[in-house]
Amino acid sequence: MRPLLSFLLLVTLSHPGRHACAATAASARTSSHRATSRAASRATAPSSSVADSSDQVVVIETPEGQIAIGLYPADAPKTVANFKQLVARGFYDGLTFHRVVPGFVIQGGDPNSRDDNPFNDGQGGPGYTVPAEVKRKHEKGAVAMARMPDVVNPRRESNGSQFYIALRELAQLDGGYTVFGKVLSGWDTIDRLVALAARKDIARVGDNANPGRLSLIRHARLVPRSSWAAGKSAAAGDDEKH
Repeated sequence: MRPLLSFLLLVTLSHPGRHACAATAASARTSSHRATSRAASRATAPSSSVADSSDQVVVIETPEGQIAIGLYPADAPKTVANFKQLVARGFYDGLTFHRVVPGFVIQGGDPNSRDDNPFNDGQGGPGYTVPAEVKRKHEKGAVAMARMPDVVNPRRESNGSQFYIALRELAQLDGGYTVFGKVLSGWDTIDRLVALAARKDIARVGDNANPGRLSLIRHARLVPRSSWAAGKSAAAGDDEKH
Protein backbone atom coordinates (compact mmCIF):
# COMPACT_ATOMS: atom_id res chain seq x y z
CA MET A 1 0.00 0.00 0.00
CA ARG A 2 1.31 3.47 -0.86
CA PRO A 3 2.56 5.30 2.25
CA LEU A 4 -0.03 7.88 3.21
CA LEU A 5 2.28 10.23 5.05
CA SER A 6 5.89 11.06 4.44
CA PHE A 7 6.22 14.24 6.51
CA LEU A 8 4.99 15.09 9.99
CA LEU A 9 3.55 18.56 10.17
CA LEU A 10 2.98 19.98 13.63
CA VAL A 11 -0.71 19.25 13.24
CA THR A 12 -1.16 16.15 11.16
CA LEU A 13 -2.80 12.77 10.80
CA SER A 14 -0.79 10.03 12.44
CA HIS A 15 -0.61 6.64 10.78
CA PRO A 16 0.70 3.32 12.11
CA GLY A 17 3.89 2.32 10.38
CA ARG A 18 5.06 5.89 9.87
CA HIS A 19 6.60 6.40 13.34
CA ALA A 20 10.18 6.47 12.06
CA CYS A 21 9.37 9.28 9.66
CA ALA A 22 7.41 11.09 12.35
CA ALA A 23 10.33 10.91 14.75
CA THR A 24 12.72 12.27 12.14
CA ALA A 25 10.49 15.22 11.36
CA ALA A 26 9.70 15.89 15.00
CA SER A 27 13.38 16.05 15.89
CA ALA A 28 13.80 18.88 13.41
CA ARG A 29 11.49 21.15 15.39
CA THR A 30 13.15 23.79 17.53
CA SER A 31 12.83 23.73 21.32
CA SER A 32 10.94 27.02 21.31
CA HIS A 33 8.47 25.62 18.80
CA ARG A 34 7.86 22.60 20.99
CA ALA A 35 7.32 24.83 23.99
CA THR A 36 4.77 26.86 22.08
CA SER A 37 3.00 23.66 21.04
CA ARG A 38 2.83 22.41 24.63
CA ALA A 39 1.42 25.74 25.79
CA ALA A 40 -1.23 25.67 23.09
CA SER A 41 -2.22 22.11 23.97
CA ARG A 42 -2.90 23.17 27.57
CA ALA A 43 -5.29 25.89 26.47
CA THR A 44 -8.94 25.18 25.88
CA ALA A 45 -11.49 26.33 23.34
CA PRO A 46 -13.59 29.35 24.31
CA SER A 47 -17.04 28.63 25.69
CA SER A 48 -19.87 29.09 23.23
CA SER A 49 -23.54 29.97 23.38
CA VAL A 50 -24.06 29.12 19.73
CA ALA A 51 -27.23 27.13 19.26
CA ASP A 52 -27.41 23.63 17.82
CA SER A 53 -26.31 23.97 14.22
CA SER A 54 -27.80 20.86 12.66
CA ASP A 55 -29.99 23.24 10.65
CA GLN A 56 -26.98 25.09 9.25
CA VAL A 57 -24.48 24.39 6.50
CA VAL A 58 -20.98 25.80 6.14
CA VAL A 59 -20.19 26.95 2.61
CA ILE A 60 -16.52 27.36 1.71
CA GLU A 61 -15.70 29.44 -1.35
CA THR A 62 -12.46 28.72 -3.24
CA PRO A 63 -11.06 29.72 -6.65
CA GLU A 64 -12.22 26.31 -7.88
CA GLY A 65 -15.80 26.60 -6.64
CA GLN A 66 -17.77 25.99 -3.47
CA ILE A 67 -17.87 23.17 -0.91
CA ALA A 68 -20.89 22.71 1.37
CA ILE A 69 -20.38 20.99 4.73
CA GLY A 70 -23.10 19.64 7.00
CA LEU A 71 -22.37 19.55 10.74
CA TYR A 72 -22.85 16.94 13.50
CA PRO A 73 -23.58 18.93 16.68
CA ALA A 74 -25.11 15.91 18.44
CA ASP A 75 -21.88 13.91 18.12
CA ALA A 76 -19.32 16.70 18.36
CA PRO A 77 -20.98 19.68 20.09
CA LYS A 78 -17.81 21.44 21.26
CA THR A 79 -16.06 20.99 17.93
CA VAL A 80 -19.05 22.21 15.95
CA ALA A 81 -19.54 25.22 18.23
CA ASN A 82 -15.89 26.16 17.85
CA PHE A 83 -15.94 25.70 14.07
CA LYS A 84 -19.05 27.86 13.81
CA GLN A 85 -17.48 30.60 15.88
CA LEU A 86 -14.41 30.68 13.67
CA VAL A 87 -16.51 30.75 10.50
CA ALA A 88 -18.75 33.50 11.89
CA ARG A 89 -15.84 35.80 12.70
CA GLY A 90 -14.09 35.25 9.38
CA PHE A 91 -11.15 33.30 10.78
CA TYR A 92 -10.89 31.04 7.73
CA ASP A 93 -11.16 33.81 5.15
CA GLY A 94 -7.82 34.21 3.39
CA LEU A 95 -6.38 30.90 4.58
CA THR A 96 -5.68 27.98 2.24
CA PHE A 97 -5.93 24.25 1.87
CA HIS A 98 -2.23 23.95 2.58
CA ARG A 99 -2.03 20.18 2.38
CA VAL A 100 -3.30 18.17 -0.58
CA VAL A 101 -2.66 14.43 -0.71
CA PRO A 102 -4.50 12.78 -3.63
CA GLY A 103 -6.43 9.71 -2.53
CA PHE A 104 -6.18 10.72 1.12
CA VAL A 105 -7.14 14.21 2.35
CA ILE A 106 -7.15 17.92 1.74
CA GLN A 107 -6.34 19.90 4.87
CA GLY A 108 -6.71 23.60 5.70
CA GLY A 109 -7.40 26.12 8.41
CA ASP A 110 -3.88 27.09 9.49
CA PRO A 111 -3.40 30.85 10.02
CA ASN A 112 0.25 30.36 9.00
CA SER A 113 -0.98 29.88 5.44
CA ARG A 114 -1.59 33.63 5.25
CA ASP A 115 2.13 34.34 5.02
CA ASP A 116 4.49 33.75 2.10
CA ASN A 117 6.29 30.77 3.63
CA PRO A 118 4.63 27.52 2.52
CA PHE A 119 6.92 25.44 4.73
CA ASN A 120 5.46 26.65 8.03
CA ASP A 121 1.95 25.72 6.98
CA GLY A 122 0.48 23.03 9.20
CA GLN A 123 2.26 24.31 12.29
CA GLY A 124 -0.26 26.91 13.48
CA GLY A 125 -3.66 27.34 15.03
CA PRO A 126 -5.74 29.75 17.10
CA GLY A 127 -3.76 29.07 20.29
CA TYR A 128 -5.98 26.46 21.90
CA THR A 129 -7.15 22.88 21.48
CA VAL A 130 -10.62 21.33 21.51
CA PRO A 131 -11.45 18.23 23.58
CA ALA A 132 -11.68 15.00 21.61
CA GLU A 133 -15.18 13.97 20.53
CA VAL A 134 -14.34 10.77 18.70
CA LYS A 135 -17.53 9.04 17.57
CA ARG A 136 -18.08 9.21 13.82
CA LYS A 137 -16.26 7.13 11.23
CA HIS A 138 -14.17 8.39 8.33
CA GLU A 139 -16.47 7.74 5.42
CA LYS A 140 -15.80 9.49 2.12
CA GLY A 141 -16.40 13.20 2.62
CA ALA A 142 -15.94 13.12 6.39
CA VAL A 143 -14.75 16.45 7.78
CA ALA A 144 -12.54 16.09 10.85
CA MET A 145 -10.08 18.03 12.97
CA ALA A 146 -6.33 17.56 12.66
CA ARG A 147 -4.28 17.21 15.84
CA MET A 148 -0.89 16.54 17.36
CA PRO A 149 0.16 12.85 17.41
CA ASP A 150 -0.55 10.56 20.37
CA VAL A 151 3.00 10.67 21.71
CA VAL A 152 2.53 14.32 22.72
CA ASN A 153 -1.26 14.36 22.76
CA PRO A 154 -2.55 11.22 24.51
CA ARG A 155 -5.99 12.76 24.98
CA ARG A 156 -6.26 13.23 21.21
CA GLU A 157 -7.37 16.83 21.58
CA SER A 158 -8.00 18.58 18.27
CA ASN A 159 -6.17 21.58 16.91
CA GLY A 160 -8.40 24.61 17.33
CA SER A 161 -8.78 25.38 13.63
CA GLN A 162 -7.12 22.92 11.24
CA PHE A 163 -9.53 20.50 9.58
CA TYR A 164 -9.37 17.97 6.77
CA ILE A 165 -11.72 16.34 4.30
CA ALA A 166 -11.43 12.60 3.67
CA LEU A 167 -11.20 11.91 -0.05
CA ARG A 168 -12.26 8.30 0.46
CA GLU A 169 -13.17 5.99 3.32
CA LEU A 170 -10.26 6.08 5.80
CA ALA A 171 -11.03 3.35 8.30
CA GLN A 172 -7.44 3.46 9.61
CA LEU A 173 -8.20 6.88 11.12
CA ASP A 174 -11.38 5.78 12.90
CA GLY A 175 -11.18 6.15 16.65
CA GLY A 176 -8.35 8.64 16.45
CA TYR A 177 -9.81 11.92 15.24
CA THR A 178 -12.94 14.00 15.80
CA VAL A 179 -15.25 13.84 12.79
CA PHE A 180 -17.68 16.76 13.04
CA GLY A 181 -19.21 17.06 9.58
CA LYS A 182 -19.56 15.75 6.06
CA VAL A 183 -19.34 17.16 2.55
CA LEU A 184 -22.85 17.71 1.20
CA SER A 185 -21.90 19.08 -2.19
CA GLY A 186 -18.90 20.39 -4.09
CA TRP A 187 -17.02 17.24 -5.06
CA ASP A 188 -16.25 18.81 -8.42
CA THR A 189 -14.56 21.63 -6.51
CA ILE A 190 -12.66 19.16 -4.32
CA ASP A 191 -11.52 17.22 -7.39
CA ARG A 192 -10.13 20.41 -8.93
CA LEU A 193 -8.32 21.26 -5.69
CA VAL A 194 -6.83 17.77 -5.58
CA ALA A 195 -5.70 18.12 -9.19
CA LEU A 196 -3.54 21.08 -8.16
CA ALA A 197 -1.18 18.60 -6.50
CA ALA A 198 0.07 17.61 -9.95
CA ARG A 199 1.44 21.08 -10.66
CA LYS A 200 5.21 21.46 -10.80
CA ASP A 201 5.26 25.07 -9.57
CA ILE A 202 3.98 24.50 -6.03
CA ALA A 203 5.66 23.66 -2.74
CA ARG A 204 5.70 20.08 -1.58
CA VAL A 205 7.29 17.89 1.06
CA GLY A 206 7.03 14.20 0.30
CA ASP A 207 3.43 13.31 -0.50
CA ASN A 208 2.15 16.64 0.82
CA ALA A 209 1.50 19.20 -1.90
CA ASN A 210 0.84 22.82 -0.96
CA PRO A 211 -0.89 24.75 -3.78
CA GLY A 212 -0.72 28.00 -1.79
CA ARG A 213 -3.08 30.74 -2.96
CA LEU A 214 -4.37 28.47 -5.73
CA SER A 215 -6.31 26.66 -2.99
CA LEU A 216 -7.39 29.82 -1.19
CA ILE A 217 -10.36 29.80 1.16
CA ARG A 218 -11.84 33.04 -0.09
CA HIS A 219 -14.72 33.01 2.33
CA ALA A 220 -16.48 30.61 4.67
CA ARG A 221 -20.02 31.33 5.78
CA LEU A 222 -22.92 29.78 7.67
CA VAL A 223 -26.10 29.26 5.67
CA PRO A 224 -29.50 27.95 6.86
CA ARG A 225 -29.88 24.43 5.56
CA SER A 226 -33.23 25.34 4.04
CA SER A 227 -31.67 28.19 2.04
CA TRP A 228 -28.81 25.98 0.91
CA ALA A 229 -31.20 23.22 -0.16
CA ALA A 230 -33.38 25.70 -2.04
CA GLY A 231 -30.35 27.12 -3.84
CA LYS A 232 -29.14 23.65 -4.74
CA SER A 233 -32.56 22.74 -6.15
CA ALA A 234 -32.69 25.95 -8.18
CA ALA A 235 -29.21 25.27 -9.58
CA ALA A 236 -30.21 21.74 -10.53
CA GLY A 237 -33.28 23.12 -12.30
CA ASP A 238 -31.17 25.56 -14.30
CA ASP A 239 -28.82 22.73 -15.31
CA GLU A 240 -31.76 20.72 -16.60
CA LYS A 241 -32.95 23.67 -18.70
CA HIS A 242 -29.53 23.92 -20.33
